[in-house]
Amino acid sequence: MANVTDLQTKYSKLAQEYSKLRAQNQVLKKAVVDEQANSVSLKEQLKQRDQSLRKQEQEMDSLSFRNQQLAKRVELLQEELAASEAKGKKGKSKGDSPSQHGLQTQSVFDEDLQKKIEENERLHIQFYEADEQHRRQEAELRTRLEELEKDAEQHQTVVDGLTTKYVDTIERLQGDKARLEVKSQTLEREAKECRMRTEECQQQLRRCQSELNRQVKQSSSVIQEKVPFNDTKFSDYNSLNVPSHNRRHQLKARDVAGQALSFIQDLVAALLNFHSYTEQRVHIYPLDSSIEPISPLNQKFSQYLHENAAYVRPLEDSFLQLYQNITEDTVTVLETVVKLKSFADNFSTYTHFLQKILPYQLKSLEEECEAPLCTAALTAKNKELQSDMKRVTSVFEKLQNYINLLALPSVQQDAMPQSSTSAVFTQLAACLHSLHDTIKEMSKHYNQKAGIEQELPTVTQKLCTTTECLLGSLGSLTSSTGKIATFFSNNLDFFTSSGYSPRGCTVALNPLQAESMLANKKKAAAYISAIKKARPQSVPYREALSNRRILTSSTESREGLTQQVQQSQEKIARLEQEKEHWLLEAQLGKVRLEKENQRIADLEAQLAAALGGSPNSQTAAASTLAQSQEEAETELRATGKETTLCTSLVGMLCTTPTVEHVGDEESREQLIKTHYMARVGELTTQLQISDSKAVHFHSECRALAKRLAIAEKSRETLSDDVKLANQNITRLQDELATTKRSYEDQLSMMSDHLCSMNETLSKQREEIDTLKLGSKGNAKKNKGR
Repeated sequence: MANVTDLQTKYSKLAQEYSKLRAQNQVLKKAVVDEQANSVSLKEQLKQRDQSLRKQEQEMDSLSFRNQQLAKRVELLQEELAASEAKGKKGKSKGDSPSQHGLQTQSVFDEDLQKKIEENERLHIQFYEADEQHRRQEAELRTRLEELEKDAEQHQTVVDGLTTKYVDTIERLQGDKARLEVKSQTLEREAKECRMRTEECQQQLRRCQSELNRQVKQSSSVIQEKVPFNDTKFSDYNSLNVPSHNRRHQLKARDVAGQALSFIQDLVAALLNFHSYTEQRVHIYPLDSSIEPISPLNQKFSQYLHENAAYVRPLEDSFLQLYQNITEDTVTVLETVVKLKSFADNFSTYTHFLQKILPYQLKSLEEECEAPLCTAALTAKNKELQSDMKRVTSVFEKLQNYINLLALPSVQQDAMPQSSTSAVFTQLAACLHSLHDTIKEMSKHYNQKAGIEQELPTVTQKLCTTTECLLGSLGSLTSSTGKIATFFSNNLDFFTSSGYSPRGCTVALNPLQAESMLANKKKAAAYISAIKKARPQSVPYREALSNRRILTSSTESREGLTQQVQQSQEKIARLEQEKEHWLLEAQLGKVRLEKENQRIADLEAQLAAALGGSPNSQTAAASTLAQSQEEAETELRATGKETTLCTSLVGMLCTTPTVEHVGDEESREQLIKTHYMARVGELTTQLQISDSKAVHFHSECRALAKRLAIAEKSRETLSDDVKLANQNITRLQDELATTKRSYEDQLSMMSDHLCSMNETLSKQREEIDTLKLGSKGNAKKNKGR
């Protein structure tokens, strides 16, 4: 179950990160779309400017063409003017009328030429200005286009990075989803198996109920017939009536205390992280202590937060002591749980610590609001956080009051009746739910505040990291408080029920009765153990038969394995002997071969000295040969065999008298050669045989090594299977214990219900008897009248 909750928390964290990244991705996408729209508009403007430039170039071409035409016309006019002047000089003798006409035409041409020249100058100026403006606009647009392309590339890289990050996140989430689906399928299968087992257990429960009903009827009939006096009717006479020890109640109390201990450990870890990360944030924001000193108020606040472990750790330690005192052999009610007072004291100390740091928390948030870059939204979130912190402190004060009320009966007897205890437990459950809601609201406001702070320009990476850690601690604190509230609500019936109470009265159990109960339990256990020791334990017949079969089969298999081991040992001893024999043979052959090689080398040296040396050397060789012959003869005499020594240039050959002496050198050399070749052949065969045996032994060793490796692997797999089987067995045993415990609780509840019904029936019968007696008395009175 803890693994499922851890996976859910991890999945929720991943979903939060995914939502943050998705929001950032939307903003970046919007920015990229805006930049793309701007680039498209700029491209359109560039196209329009290019079109206008082309139009102006066309106009320039047309103006230049018109200018050329005008220049040609001016040249023609000048030529005509020159021709007309020449004609005027020739015709001076003529009248004044033609000269006047020529002057008029010349003045008209001059005016027209002057106008065309002015127009040409004006057009040249306009063309130059338009060309300069076009160049300037083109340079500006090119620079702007380059900047926009760079921005687009940067945005594209950011978008690519985010897409890859999103793809990785999605793949990881899909993998987690697949694992969770597989786990859910396995849990569904286990749930089906549990349903089947519950059906079987329900059938068993029905059978047990029928049997119990039968026993109840039988016992009730016996009580009605044999027990005329019932001392459970009047509670005043039952001051010495000690209740029986409720083992189921103790096991349930132990289980509930263990679950509460795990939840309180999670709560303590979350509170430690929350106070530690709050201290780090005070050192970072609104002023960084590594750059400039923080305010005295924040210094004092940091000093108090640094001491949080001294107030938070005792909660876990005191509750651990409380859990250790709840065992199967104790009596667990509010009047006997003494360690609850120490837990209540530690909780009160932590509540006083929260009251002490509350003003500093509020002032610290006010300093954050007074920062120069604090926006209105951030100020509003800080105010909401101030109200959340006040509510959290007030809820802790309520919890302190309720826990102190629950710890009061263990210190002062008859301090609180049973009805008041049930009301305190109910209010405590409601207070735990309100604590979960308040911390959940504070976590939501902190998340919103962190989102606003990330948009500020002065936010550092260290502040972002600390804020993320603080949000993580708030998330764990929210989940732990929710688990505690749910756990307390689910077990509220157990807390409000009275596990121990004397029969026939509703008075709470006092410590003296608890001691008497434990003493009676010890006496009963000692009595049962004495009975068990006095009576020898017997083995059932079927179990004895199965044990005998197992013993005989294991004995037979043991005898067979013993015979196989003996045969293998004999075979190994025989092979070892053969191995030693062949090793000795190989050593002897090696020694003989070395001697023969040495002898051949000596003979070759003597032969070389005899062939290539001086007469002195030949005489020395002959003397050495003679000495060798004499040594051979002495050896043969020592062996007791008569031999004949034959020498040649190749070597010397010893023959027995039965062999005919061959005098020629060739036959002697041939005999020596055949002798040595036969000897070399024998040694070669022996070497091959030994090599083949060595190869055989090597292959056997390799096969044995492989078999050993396979056996090791099979052993590992079998050990893993055994571990899995043991884990399944333990899991099934735990499930069986839980189901058994639940059914036992149900049976105990049913038995209590049956007892109460029997009591009501007995009361009704007594009332009926009294009414009958009353009616009989009235009838007698009426008769007497």
